[in-house]
Amino acid sequence: MNGSLAANEELLAALAAGLDQEPLCEIAVCVPACYLAQVQAAKLAHVGLGGVEVGAQDVSAQASGAYTGEISAAMLKDFGARYAIVGHSERRQYHGETDALVADKAKAALAAGITPIVCVGETLAERESGRTEEVVKRQLAAVIHTNGHCISEIVVAYEPVWAIGTGKTASPDEAQAVHAILRAQLKAATDKSARIKILYGGSMNAANAQSLLAQPDIDGGLIGGASLKAPDFLKIIAAALV
Repeated sequence: MNGSLAANEELLAALAAGLDQEPLCEIAVCVPACYLAQVQAAKLAHVGLGGVEVGAQDVSAQASGAYTGEISAAMLKDFGARYAIVGHSERRQYHGETDALVADKAKAALAAGITPIVCVGETLAERESGRTEEVVKRQLAAVIHTNGHCISEIVVAYEPVWAIGTGKTASPDEAQAVHAILRAQLKAATDKSARIKILYGGSMNAANAQSLLAQPDIDGGLIGGASLKAPDFLKIIAAALV
């Protein structure tokens, strides 16, 4: 929950200046829903943003109806959203989102032609008790069960809860170990698993991006605070090209 019209324009202009040609990797900015129209307008105004996709930070599991305050996948589609984050740890923690609800949100996004970025991750207590594999596999299994053959259309993001906004980050080896678990689970679920990207989302920043992205099963990053600083975000994008 960051941004304002003025701050967004400044950030997007700086990104556009740093992306003066078609990017050689996939880039998306997932913004608060009220700013989707502004970002779409900025894409037209700034040549450097032409290759940057737009996403939302959440989506309703419901298609329409008496769900005051909710935003449906169809509404997001109206504003050109290509992606929607579902199951972010903050939604699970502060809004009580269950694995089943996250799976339903992914299904709603897919039905509207939006790619869900499905977040999974363990808390510090779960990691310290040796339950990391159990937790992430349970969270992903719910999405696989609900979405069946469509599972190859999702993006997965591993975000260890203990490394979000804390300054801590999983070591490249620790992150790779969990990504390998998720990769194997997806491979068992679909013969199209090779097309599914798995992102790392635990405090990836300009300093550690290259070492994390060098791991065989880490396909990209779900960037938090570092994405609000154009120089840092651009360095992370550059690291993805190495």
